[in-house]
Order: sequence, then structure tokens, then C-alpha cells
Amino acid sequence: MSSTNDQHNYTYILRCADGTFYCGWTNDLEKRLAAHNAGKASKYTAPRRPVEIVYTEQFATKQEAMSREYHIKQLTRQQKIELIDHGKT
Repeated sequence: MSSTNDQHNYTYILRCADGTFYCGWTNDLEKRLAAHNAGKASKYTAPRRPVEIVYTEQFATKQEAMSREYHIKQLTRQQKIELIDHGKT
């Protein structure tokens, strides 16, 4: 039996077609990636398609995922590359 309390929340990093990164959060990775690639999820990613998910972290709550998104957005590009490559920040 599944309930809404079993829902997971994710912080993710996308690599855009121009090589830039985009960080966000969602509770449905497949749906969110499809929205990004349809040009409907973000003004930033719309002109930079296609995008691919290169990093994810899973959290129990929306608040945790949003907090991690904020933290990742404060990182430098090099720190984001390290996180993607090695899972370290």
C-alpha cells in the first residue's frame, strides 16, 4: 500500500546542450526532465535543449530538497563539476 508520505523528493542537476548546468528540485524526475526537454519547465533551459540529468539526490521532504537546491546553486561551476563527478561538496 502506497501513500503520499512515501513520495520522494529530488534535487537534480541538468547539463544543458550548451554545457551549462541547471539545478532544481522535483518529486517526479521523469516528468520534470520531459518538461525541461519540451521547453516548458524553465526559461533558462528552454533555449538550451536538449538537457540531461547528470546528478540527483533523494530526500524525504520537499523542504530538504529545496534547501539542497539552494546550497548547490551557491557552488561555483568547478564545485558543481566535482559534485557531479565525485559526489562531494
